[in-house]
Amino acid sequence: MYQFIETICYKNGLFERIDLHTNRLNRTRHHFFGNQIAINLFDHLKVPQDLINSTVKCTVTYSNEIEHISYSDYQMRAVNSLKLIDHNLIDYSFKYANREELGELYSKRGECDDILIVKDGFLTDSFYANLVLLRENRWYSMLNPLLLGTRLLSYVQESLVTPVLVSPDDLHLYSEARIINAMISIENSPIIPIQNIYY
Repeated sequence: MYQFIETICYKNGLFERIDLHTNRLNRTRHHFFGNQIAINLFDHLKVPQDLINSTVKCTVTYSNEIEHISYSDYQMRAVNSLKLIDHNLIDYSFKYANREELGELYSKRGECDDILIVKDGFLTDSFYANLVLLRENRWYSMLNPLLLGTRLLSYVQESLVTPVLVSPDDLHLYSEARIINAMISIENSPIIPIQNIYY
């Protein structure tokens, strides 16, 4: 049976974008398992007392029902460089718990900190995050990410980023890159110099 995950950020006493995570979980359940009674994620989340004042990574593993929830103190890892990796067949349109194919691509990063997957000639995502690029004080996201993350979706809905198609040859048009996901905002993301993105 397929397994999926939702990674939810708990910060300052709140579960961030819980409605978007709940919607994605229930859409995934409906797609793979048919009509299901909707799950309210908020009802299942309870941060342990010893982590209550931390930034917490909550990982929900589920199939047709929630199977496991873990909580861990979140520490952002440094990412300063991205290796471009071509792969036209990869599909991560749902947040699968099995990330073996992504892991194989990640193992090809060489001396870079992370990868940036190129699909059908256009930039998509890193191993664990969406990409945003800065140009003339405006943020742009990839039009066709492998997985539309909840933070990216909220940024698009709020018109804070503009989705565009970007090829590797277009990178020089931008001044910097950052990676974002449930745990990492644009403001907190490490700055990746454009020259540090290469094949």
